[in-house]
Amino acid sequence: MKNKKRGTIEMTAAMVISGTIGWFVVESGQPIIDLLFWRCAFGAATLLIVCAAKGMLRGQLSLRLFAWAALGGAAIVLNWVLIFAAFSRASISISTAVYNTQPFMLLALGALFFSEKLTAAKLMWLGLAFIGVVLIALAKSDADYIGTDYVAGILMALGAAFFYALAAIIAKKLSDTPPHMIALAQVCVGTVMLAPFANLSTLPTDGRAWASFVIMGVVYTGLVFVLLYGAIQKLPTHMAGALSFLYPIVAIVVDFVAFDHRLHLLQLVGVAAILLAAAGMNLGWSLRRSRAPAVE
Repeated sequence: MKNKKRGTIEMTAAMVISGTIGWFVVESGQPIIDLLFWRCAFGAATLLIVCAAKGMLRGQLSLRLFAWAALGGAAIVLNWVLIFAAFSRASISISTAVYNTQPFMLLALGALFFSEKLTAAKLMWLGLAFIGVVLIALAKSDADYIGTDYVAGILMALGAAFFYALAAIIAKKLSDTPPHMIALAQVCVGTVMLAPFANLSTLPTDGRAWASFVIMGVVYTGLVFVLLYGAIQKLPTHMAGALSFLYPIVAIVVDFVAFDHRLHLLQLVGVAAILLAAAGMNLGWSLRRSRAPAVE
């Protein structure tokens, strides 16, 4: 019970912090690639300290780990690039809502690579999520901080969800490796991958830029990963899935409070459809009642 309570606190904290990342990215004013490079660099330093303190570095490093982590790291980096770019095009609220189609990307990849069963209930939730995305695409965001590429932003958020699901599929190949080590390997790969594209020849001289880089790496990467993985190890899957919906809710509230961005009716219906569908998928809801819970 004590572990479950602690896990709930950790998961809640991780989701609340994650829900503010869109605001932080927009307000930092830093180029996306630079922000992501330093996110990986400072995140790697933080996770290295955590993994060393937990004794995870002994006997865990292997060629297999880094081979799969290289693929997972590439997927994570592409996921971050796309979702960060989506914030300034489709708004934080809409991008985050569309990004929550991740369970359906994972469903498709699971069926493709692991021959996982596609039930009628899962297909129903997939259809509802698709309707939600269409409704959002038909609307138009009027947030002050976004450009004119609204539909492109939605597509970027969908792409980000796909690459997140791909990274999750790859992580399944490393089920015997501590998740903190997987995260460390991924951000190390991300640092190397982004280095050629980051502006490292003329480093910022103002403290605000460096504060943004450190916070993005230490708080939004290192701390969030530690809290998230710690919570997942302590909580039942259904509870972790339920608490994960704090992330899009916080993002929508932050978008409203920080930028006075109000969703239109069509967008609200679309967002609600996506979140309901994702909840149904994560929590295993079904329209049919059964005497005993179905085991899949």
